[in-house]
Amino acid sequence: MDNKKLKTAVLVSGGGTNLQALIDYQQSQGAECPYEIVCVISDTKKAFALERAAKAGIPSAICSPFAVMGEAAAKAADRDTKRLAVSNAMLAACQKYGAEAVVEAGCLTVLAGDILKVYENKIINLHPALLPKFGGVGMWGHHVHEAVLAAGEKESGCTIHLVSAECDGGKILIQKKVPVKPGDTPDSLYERIAPKEHEAIVEGLCLLAK
Repeated sequence: MDNKKLKTAVLVSGGGTNLQALIDYQQSQGAECPYEIVCVISDTKKAFALERAAKAGIPSAICSPFAVMGEAAAKAADRDTKRLAVSNAMLAACQKYGAEAVVEAGCLTVLAGDILKVYENKIINLHPALLPKFGGVGMWGHHVHEAVLAAGEKESGCTIHLVSAECDGGKILIQKKVPVKPGDTPDSLYERIAPKEHEAIVEGLCLLAK
């Protein structure tokens, strides 16, 4: 393996279309790709992204609250306790596979604790809106698109930013814009933004790698 490639862990929660964009780019570029995905880490065992990782021959880890705390403790714990336990388990998995950088590709866990220090300025997140608008806790997936439409915005898009202790608060690296059209639904708006997400996440990781 080329030691110059940025060894990267990808954090996921769902279908993994943005993970797939990263995998496709890595496979298409071969030796020219500036990054190498060394592991995929999910905060839920049901994420289809795990199947995408397996198909690509990439090792994966499940760091759900149940997996890392046990069922009884996870049920009894508050949100911040679960967030920290999951974040710490994700950090351990990143270090196990030698990751030098982390990409949040639709991961719903807001990271906390040591992972933010160990990977300071080396974690990027994809957000499905034009930050600083429509960011923060609870703003994910269709909730974001619903809020954009309810606010009567003329454009939306996606943002790649560095991850800090503040949810959706780190330095913005890349933004891609799309128009909001009359009659848009959260689904139709997402369909326009999704291809931009796939472009932006690849560009963001390549930027980090260089």
